[in-house]
Amino acid sequence: MSEYHQQSSTEVMDMLDVTKEGLSDYDVQKRQEEYGYNELVAGKRTSTFAVFFGQFKDLLVIILMIAAVISYLLGEVGSTIVILIVVILNAILGTVQHVKAEKSLDNLKELTSPVAKVMRDNQIIEIESEDIVVGDLLYLETGDYVSADGRLLESYNLHINESSLTGESLAVAKSTAPIEDDQVTIGDKKNMVFTGSFVTNGRGIVIVTAIGMETEIGKIANLLDTAKEKKTPLQVSLDHFGEKLALGITMICVAIFTIDLIRGREIVESFMFAVSLAVAAIPEALSSIVTIVLAFGTQKMAKENAIIRKLYAVESLGSVSVICSDKTGTLTQNKMIVQQVYVDQKVISHNQLQTENAIEKDLILKAILCNNSLERDQKEIGDPTEIALVKLGKQYNLDELIVRDQFPRIAEIPFDSDRKLMSTVNHINQQNVLITKGALDVLLAKIVKIKTSQGIMDITPEHRKKIEDVNRVFSMNGLRVLAIAYKETRKNQKIDVSVESDLTFLGLVAMMDPPREESKEAVESCIKAGIKPVMITGDHKITATAIAKQIGILEDPSEAIEGYEIEELTDQQLQEIVPDISVYARVTPEHKIRIVKAWQEKGNVVAMTGDGVNDGPALKQADIGVAMGITGTEVAKDASSMILTDDNFSTIVKAISNGRSMYTNIKNAILFLLSGNAGAIFVVLYATVLGLPVPFAPVHLLFINLLTDSLPAIAIGLEPHNKKTMKYKPRNINTPLLNKKFTTQVVLEGLLIGISTIIAFEMGLSTGDTLTASTMAFTTLCLSRLVHGFNSRSKESIFTIGIFSNKYTWLAFLIGFLSLHLVLFMPSLSGVFEVAKLNGVQLGIIYSLSIMPFLVNQWYKLLFVRNK
Repeated sequence: MSEYHQQSSTEVMDMLDVTKEGLSDYDVQKRQEEYGYNELVAGKRTSTFAVFFGQFKDLLVIILMIAAVISYLLGEVGSTIVILIVVILNAILGTVQHVKAEKSLDNLKELTSPVAKVMRDNQIIEIESEDIVVGDLLYLETGDYVSADGRLLESYNLHINESSLTGESLAVAKSTAPIEDDQVTIGDKKNMVFTGSFVTNGRGIVIVTAIGMETEIGKIANLLDTAKEKKTPLQVSLDHFGEKLALGITMICVAIFTIDLIRGREIVESFMFAVSLAVAAIPEALSSIVTIVLAFGTQKMAKENAIIRKLYAVESLGSVSVICSDKTGTLTQNKMIVQQVYVDQKVISHNQLQTENAIEKDLILKAILCNNSLERDQKEIGDPTEIALVKLGKQYNLDELIVRDQFPRIAEIPFDSDRKLMSTVNHINQQNVLITKGALDVLLAKIVKIKTSQGIMDITPEHRKKIEDVNRVFSMNGLRVLAIAYKETRKNQKIDVSVESDLTFLGLVAMMDPPREESKEAVESCIKAGIKPVMITGDHKITATAIAKQIGILEDPSEAIEGYEIEELTDQQLQEIVPDISVYARVTPEHKIRIVKAWQEKGNVVAMTGDGVNDGPALKQADIGVAMGITGTEVAKDASSMILTDDNFSTIVKAISNGRSMYTNIKNAILFLLSGNAGAIFVVLYATVLGLPVPFAPVHLLFINLLTDSLPAIAIGLEPHNKKTMKYKPRNINTPLLNKKFTTQVVLEGLLIGISTIIAFEMGLSTGDTLTASTMAFTTLCLSRLVHGFNSRSKESIFTIGIFSNKYTWLAFLIGFLSLHLVLFMPSLSGVFEVAKLNGVQLGIIYSLSIMPFLVNQWYKLLFVRNK
């Protein structure tokens, strides 16, 4: 049997038993049962058990396991049990984190999965791409992803980029003619489309011939399994830091182990203590804290309409200093409404048109015919500008489907961002008529006649001036203007861009896309936060400045320039002027990239919004590419690192605020871990240097590692959003997290904890009982670290941010506090954890010493940080 590309479109439709009305619901159900869903079978995931046992491959865990075996052989069953509990609990935590991360990734994939337009039961509907079945009639237009393999039935200047399959970056011009050769490659199958490619121009109708694993990309789906999620720069930085820290602590532990041996301590006991100290001192939770905070944060942001596609974006968000935003739909409502029209040499309000007037009705009809959008069941499908024209028709009981059926389309020249025009050829009153709509500045040069109530006449300079004057007034009032023209064509005339000439002017349609109510407040927040908002739009300079002034982006007209002015500037000259420009009008995709690069060359972190195919390069160039979730093409979404599900500029500002908070929370969690561990090291070094008894038993250090490290650190990472984050300038992305100031803070806070613990240890030694001394040191270190969790929540005082504003911190504290007291007072645990019975006075001393670092920190913050 010949392949689909060798057959005519009619033969393929007959073979797959499909009519032009598409499949029925019954057909879809039967075919899903036969062919399954349109999805690639995921590679085999690592099982939960495998993930769990994989946690035991860590070097420190292996050392701990060896220590457990040695303890058991020496009869220290209690120590063995404690070590095993610690190791198993850590493995469980790691497994839960892994499973949650996979689930979060699946949720994000669902949120960003592409949709497709198909004809079913003679109606065009949008469905999830996975619901496509063999035989579906798939409707493609510029910007769409191709979600299944198929044979082309109709093509209107359709060009598709198939680089994901062929490696060729140039788009392929498609045709519907059969190809006789049965040895053609994928790149030569001009009448076929393939999953994973995307439409760069034109539109077409395709009958689906293969889905899921039967598609061409499905045959090489195993390549997808090799793709792994990269660690974020912060995680990589922390891994490197962790390695250096582990090396340093290991050296300290080896030194302590050696000193203990020299002083005559038993080798096994010395080894156990050195290993336990290493485990307690090395903050192995560093990288997992980042993962957990980012996982929770991205889910929270998704609920707030910002889907993070790439984790590094969260880190970069906090450093964004420039937001280059499109105007339409992002700063404005993206609900275009026709306000006024200019027809028959007069301006008429949108609600005062007369369909009895032939010219006025002709304008509405042609606006509907040169149009690919529809409105059905209160659902709008298509470009907002075209939707406004459709709605204008409905105001006068002119339904777009009825009108298009009455005057059928013969051909189309799709809209092109460089040409700024769209044309269709329709059969009207026994004549083929070319209708062209687009930007007046382009279209006016192609017009030779004008239609008036006195008839069609040659256009004069006076006519042109009047049209330009009306257009200028419309634009100055923030209205978007489309010009509409037409001409009759020969029946068999070749239709391409060359026919867009010698046109007859029909009229102007002026519509408004009002600013979003929240845009002004969001722009104000940006400016306060040291972020420069910049508008980049394809609209007229006058229109752009009118909107920019309303929302506070623009103060002076000199801050706005047009695309042609950018072309006259060198890259160096552009870099010099970008700080002074707030609005860029009539720009091309190439201009957008140059603007982004100019800001980046000046050391700025740039967020860039976009929704079209042409925005893809600029979105990739930006540090944070932000795609529109509602109006955005699949190409734009794929090129972005963040997707706005509400297409709202204020959501970007919220996301930046969240990104700043997340970074701060991660930094505070790391501060907590390192300062607490530093406190333990100071105590051990103090005892070792002075030749005092060992302050902690190995089981003490394991307990500290389990209950006073991970839980409080995670709780700090989940600190609620602080509104004050947007009062500060953006963080310099090149500033290392672990800088001199941060390291000094770690040492000082660790020293406070260490001093409290040393005092408790010395007071215990004064009783003459080393077990009591060890118990007092262990209990003080545990409690002071648990209380230190409250200190580490913010650089501000806990009394300023709210004592009870983070319920997770309290939960972590209570779990640690209760667990510690069970160890102290439950006889069955006291022996295992090698603790002495403490009296009320000793407990009072411990509680007082444990709270001292907290009080000193809070005193400092209230005096020196409160007003900063």
